[in-house]
Amino acid sequence: MSVRELVVLGTSSAVPTKRRNHNGYFLRWDGSGLLFDPGEGTQRQMRFAGLAAADITRICVTHFHGDHCLGLPGVVQRISRDRVQHTVRAVYPEQGAEYWERLRHATSFTAARPVLGQPVGGEGACPLGDDGLHVTALPLDHSIPAYGYRVQEPDGWRMVPERLAAAGVAGPDIGRLQREGGLRTASGRTVALSDCAEPRPGQAMAFVMDTGMCDNAFRLADGADLLVIESTYLDADASLARSYRHLTAGQAGRIAAEAGVRRLVLTHISERYDADQDPHFIDEAAAHFSGDIVLAQDLARIKVPKRRL
Repeated sequence: MSVRELVVLGTSSAVPTKRRNHNGYFLRWDGSGLLFDPGEGTQRQMRFAGLAAADITRICVTHFHGDHCLGLPGVVQRISRDRVQHTVRAVYPEQGAEYWERLRHATSFTAARPVLGQPVGGEGACPLGDDGLHVTALPLDHSIPAYGYRVQEPDGWRMVPERLAAAGVAGPDIGRLQREGGLRTASGRTVALSDCAEPRPGQAMAFVMDTGMCDNAFRLADGADLLVIESTYLDADASLARSYRHLTAGQAGRIAAEAGVRRLVLTHISERYDADQDPHFIDEAAAHFSGDIVLAQDLARIKVPKRRL
């Protein structure tokens, strides 16, 4: 069954709290499972969420501040301990290679299944294996090298029954037309895929963590079905956001609005805010963005919106 959803493992920023674990986000995308920014406690949160090490096919680390990566040693070792049968690739900023090496070999363990590092630098697309997905990694504006990620499904086609009938294409020939892009019917007519189908844009998810306002945040979010973005501070603390190169909830809303996002997920909440201030994050983002807004909570499951028709 096709399932596209975000499983939230942690939503705090630098310091975990009683109600918010360190960062951790698992994106289930059909047969792929992408784990973003595993902070402390990620293994335990995965157990609570019903996720196994074998569910992970990719790991994406935005940067090497502890709240975004201190769960890596446990996750890497668990993949090996559980004898995961597929190769897991880990994407991370090449400027943090020394931290990647320290974390993956933090303690003694038997590396029965290696996790392959895939450092990224500059700007560009990083094809992640043969699962049909591409991840674009773009640098953000933070106090150390940090990258945001965009998971993009390739564009496809939607078959139109009326056009198929008019062209005389039916049964197994429909699948052949999709695979080959054209065929000759029994009547001798040459039919192209575009004669019987309409373009279907691929779905996209964007993951924008620690950053100040910058052009690449908008580029990553452009037209995304789901945007997961830090909103560390409320607007009243905008000066702190500038100092530490983070975003406010209002700024996250601006990015979502200008980028044409469909569903906005706010996360990476500072420990300075208590539960009674949660509604303010929604309100401040909604002042700029009129679409669907979710304030992430630990262990929540957030669906990628259904495909546009």
